[in-house]
Amino acid sequence: MSAVNSATGFRAAVESGDIEAARELFAEDIVFHSPATFHPFVGRETVMGLLRIVAETFEGFRYTDEFEADDAHALIFRAAIGGREIEGIDLMRCDDDGLIDDFTVMLRPLSGLVPFAQAMGEKVAQAGLQTTRA
Repeated sequence: MSAVNSATGFRAAVESGDIEAARELFAEDIVFHSPATFHPFVGRETVMGLLRIVAETFEGFRYTDEFEADDAHALIFRAAIGGREIEGIDLMRCDDDGLIDDFTVMLRPLSGLVPFAQAMGEKVAQAGLQTTRA
């Protein structure tokens, strides 16, 4: 599997509303860098839990652009949180097997990031998900 195939598969899973279909695209030890926490989340099951919560939190999520370079693939998106428009990037890097092993999310503007971080923080805590440093 190539990085492009994994990123394309991830995009298809998100756009179809079937987050579970992305599970096979992630390395077991995937590292997820959140826009709202300093320390990353690690592991396929933890990342799957985060993505389910994100899917419930964003309003009107849609990908608008896509870029690739070497082992990196970026999906640019727009969504809303509490009626505030946000724009973001899902940056994915793949291991030698073509599985996504590093996933970074960036969001802007701050006026959208703050309510997103607050909503996610509560839901992540309720789900028992933790970063590498609790």
